[in-house]
Amino acid sequence: MGLAGKINQQNKALSKEILTMTGTLNHLAANLNQIAKKRNGQEELNAIERARLNVQSIEVKQLAILIKEKLK
Repeated sequence: MGLAGKINQQNKALSKEILTMTGTLNHLAANLNQIAKKRNGQEELNAIERARLNVQSIEVKQLAILIKEKLK
């Protein structure tokens, strides 16, 4: 609370790129969680799940490159 008794709120808008990256990371995290649960239950991944995992692996690598570029 500020000196005048007012709350100082600063709304910071995130860029579209940041929101897209956040969405991608959340999506990947959810999928990895599903895979971990399945593997912990001793179930094997089927061909479609393995293919999706490969695609998501590529997405993570591309996202890491994009983040590095943005931090330069």
